[in-house]
Amino acid sequence: MQLETIWIILAVILLVLELWAINVVLRSTGGWETKGLWLVILIFVPLFGLIAWAMFGPKREMADQRKS
Repeated sequence: MQLETIWIILAVILLVLELWAINVVLRSTGGWETKGLWLVILIFVPLFGLIAWAMFGPKREMADQRKS
């Protein structure tokens, strides 16, 4: 497999993960300030924003959803 093909596959995976994260942020129950901040981070700093969101973002809401 050529190196260009690998980069394209990785870019598509990153794009899909970004779109999924943006969808989850928009559907979350947080305030608009929090949503807006996460959206700006996810859009303008894609890879590091996705990592930061995965570490600090959805944990609290996911735990609440599991309880109910």
